[in-house]
Amino acid sequence: MHGRLKVRTTEEERERKKKEQALKVKAYKAATTKISAKRQNQEYDDEMLAYTTPILQRNPDVSTLWNIRRECILAKVKKIKEEEVTPEKEAIQEEHILQVFETEMSLTEQCLLVNPKSYNIWHHRMWLLEQSPKANWQREVMLCNKYLKMDERNFHTWDYKRYVVEKAQVPKEEELDFCTEKIKVNFSNYSSWHHRSLLLPALYPYEGDAKPKRPMSEEKLKEELEMVLTAAFTDPYDSSAWFYQRWLLGYSQPELAACAFRCSKDKTVLSFTKPTTKEDLKVVLTGDGKTLEITDFLTLNNQVSDTIFYSKNQVEDPSIYQNLEVSSKTLKPLTLPLSKYNGDAYYFHALEASTTYTPDVLDQLKSQLESCESLLEYEPDSKWCLLTSALLMRAIDCQEHHDKTMEYLKKLQKVDSLRENYYKDLASKWILQKALIQWSKTDGEHMLKSIDLSQEEQLTCLTDKQYLIVADEIILSKELIKRYEGGLKSFSNI
Repeated sequence: MHGRLKVRTTEEERERKKKEQALKVKAYKAATTKISAKRQNQEYDDEMLAYTTPILQRNPDVSTLWNIRRECILAKVKKIKEEEVTPEKEAIQEEHILQVFETEMSLTEQCLLVNPKSYNIWHHRMWLLEQSPKANWQREVMLCNKYLKMDERNFHTWDYKRYVVEKAQVPKEEELDFCTEKIKVNFSNYSSWHHRSLLLPALYPYEGDAKPKRPMSEEKLKEELEMVLTAAFTDPYDSSAWFYQRWLLGYSQPELAACAFRCSKDKTVLSFTKPTTKEDLKVVLTGDGKTLEITDFLTLNNQVSDTIFYSKNQVEDPSIYQNLEVSSKTLKPLTLPLSKYNGDAYYFHALEASTTYTPDVLDQLKSQLESCESLLEYEPDSKWCLLTSALLMRAIDCQEHHDKTMEYLKKLQKVDSLRENYYKDLASKWILQKALIQWSKTDGEHMLKSIDLSQEEQLTCLTDKQYLIVADEIILSKELIKRYEGGLKSFSNI
């Protein structure tokens, strides 16, 4: 019929698309063949740029082509610089160089419209700014804001924004306000919460002595706890706010520190809270006006880094020394008090299980725990609420709430069965922390003789076995003996 658009049949449409795809493949192969030939001949010219442009405009994730374009740009800039110009024309020469980079920046913006989550585009743009004689950092900040308005959860843009705001010297206060705005738009925004966690320690540094160290000042911490609870309760099943709350409560990697040391006449062991290297490691015993440096430390695992180091240096009488001085390339100098056991000198500091908060923050934590417990009455299987309740109880008083936290972790193994082993490992970590604290309170004359972990039913792994290295004997359950057969050492068998 006249005036009506012909509707293609399914077969016709399929055939049409097949022909279009065949033409695209043919054009792509022809272009890549020319690009390869030109690269082999080291021809980094405008023609090479022209061949790569249409391919990247359709598929900006071809890393090789961006690398080739960088070589082309460097070649063009070098050629411009090699031209002899009078002092009067130096400004024109610089303008030509700048134009090369601006043209390339324009291409990256076209490609971002195709895929704003492309690692290659953002990286190439970063490279251009570093090479350009006049990088416009404020423009880049505005570009980031534009793309975060389109998608506030695009972590590629957030990563790039962290880079450009530092170059543009954007005040951290301004960035924090920007973060707050994005979180209010969408609580479920991992990137914004993460960005916030990087800004707050710099803006509100913690100046107290608590270990582990607070992420920020106590006053600001209280405000953040209030804000994150609102976000978490808006959608209890969204994990982003719960993860941020875990960071606020201090559940991160411990600071590097010496945690256990023992020196006998024929050997010395030293362990740290987390893996480190022996680079510039210095261990000195002092006391009664005497000083002795212990050298020739090796890692227990025979790798470059480890948590446990040992030395076979001979020490005539370790018991005469009162202090241990430790330092390394990654560890600030420490002076630690030594205790005595059967003629040996030792130091032991149990895992930090909970911290001491100011009354205001502690009240806020207790209030949040009450809120979580109330929510569990309506959502008894909310995994984030169960886990956060357990974490809050440990932050408030890990000893008092130990049994209940174990109960919650056991329930989580059923509620969130895909992460059953994670909860088992977390339970093991907390059980070991409690056991080590109790062990450290044992009479010094008997403490290092043995540590008995055989009766801990929920202890399925040893998450921090470096703390056990100073014991003469480690008593484990049958399951753990089987798991760590030959892989767990006590002081007596080093």
